[in-house]
Amino acid sequence: MSQIGRMNTLYVLREVDFGVYLDGEELGDILLPKRQVPEGTKIDDQLEVFIYFDSSDIIVASTQIPLTQVNEFASLRVIDNNEMGAFLDWGLPKDLMVPFREQKHKLLKNRHYIVYTYLDNVSQRIVASTKLDKFLLKEIPEYQVDDEVSLFIVSRTDLGYKAIIENEYWGLLFKDEVFTPLEQGQTLTGFIKQVRSDGKIDLTLKQPGQSERVHVDAASQKIIDALKASGGFLELTDKSPPNDIYKAFGISKKVFKRSIGGLYKKRLIKIEPDGVKLLEDN
Repeated sequence: MSQIGRMNTLYVLREVDFGVYLDGEELGDILLPKRQVPEGTKIDDQLEVFIYFDSSDIIVASTQIPLTQVNEFASLRVIDNNEMGAFLDWGLPKDLMVPFREQKHKLLKNRHYIVYTYLDNVSQRIVASTKLDKFLLKEIPEYQVDDEVSLFIVSRTDLGYKAIIENEYWGLLFKDEVFTPLEQGQTLTGFIKQVRSDGKIDLTLKQPGQSERVHVDAASQKIIDALKASGGFLELTDKSPPNDIYKAFGISKKVFKRSIGGLYKKRLIKIEPDGVKLLEDN
């Protein structure tokens, strides 16, 4: 079944002077303009195309892959405003509109906003909305602790980062679970830390199934390897900013402190005021 607002694999039916027509099944024959037709395309070839409405509201195909598709969240830039709404750059010739009724607040030109793209059943047009809540599930999820999930970062709060889980639920990454800044619109893998009785979901970026001891042991080896690679000295201490530690080793400051403490007790390193030094015997 062909879907408007999504990538589809369609057969080439016939060639015309201005392009080729594709078999859109229940959507009918769909034009792929000549400038979009890959060189060497023949009848009965299959092409991966995006189906959308052109400026005349006619269904057309494009081999361009948009920045977002129907039923997806994305961070997009506002490129214009008029009496109909705001218009976003989604990588296609016809801009993506956010009608005024779908704006949580006025959208400013050249700013990026998180939107949900959908096919409006009334107008039969592809539009976007900043009213994210109405597109997310409200019931208590069936996730289990330690489940691996995909995350889409929406915003930073005083508590941490709000994220959308698997395109379905709100979740929260508390700031003490994040050791490097995250960006709006960033996608990454996370894990379910807790599903509360009210349905709220706590998240973590730490992979489950590994004890703190395992983390410390792995971090200790990373530190030794880094010391050897840098000539025996690193300008990092237990007073260094958490972001610097995470960038260097991908670990929290807590794990770093435990690791260098253990290495010091084993007489593998010397802790100096401005960094850690590998002892010569190692």
